[in-house]
Amino acid sequence: MSHYGAQALTKISTKYPRFRLVRTKYIEMAREKKARSAIKDVIAREYTVNLHKRIFKIGNKHRAPKAIDALRKFARTAMGTKDVRIDARLNKAVWEHGVKNVQYRIRVRLHRKRNEDEDSANKLYTLVTYVPVDTYKGLQTMNVDATE
Repeated sequence: MSHYGAQALTKISTKYPRFRLVRTKYIEMAREKKARSAIKDVIAREYTVNLHKRIFKIGNKHRAPKAIDALRKFARTAMGTKDVRIDARLNKAVWEHGVKNVQYRIRVRLHRKRNEDEDSANKLYTLVTYVPVDTYKGLQTMNVDATE
C-alpha cells in the first residue's frame, strides 16, 4: 500500500473501514515526506559513469550528444542542482573518438558550487570535469577536497 498516493488511500479506506489505521499512517507519512534539499554545502565527488548503458540502442549520429545529456542528467540527480555546467575537457573526452564511438565508461568529478551571480534563480550549480584514468577497475565513488 505504500506506493499509493494519499488520495488513493482515502478511497480504499472508505470502502474498507478496517484499513482506517493503515490509511492514517500512510497519509501522515505522505504529508511528512520532505523535499530533498540540494544542499548543505559545497562538495566535490568523483564518480565513474557507465555511458554504455545510458546510450545503448541510440542511433549512431546521436550517441555523443546523448552521452553529454546523460552526464548532465547524472550530475543533476547526484548533486541535486538544476544548473549543470560541462567542462570543455570533458566534452572533448566524450567526442574524442567521434560521434558514434563513445567510450563505455568515463570518470568525472562533480563540484557543487555556490553561484556568484546574485540575480540567478539557482543558488548552487554543478561543474562536471573530466578525470583521466588508466583503468576503471576497482574505482569507487569518493569525496574529494573541494579546493582541488
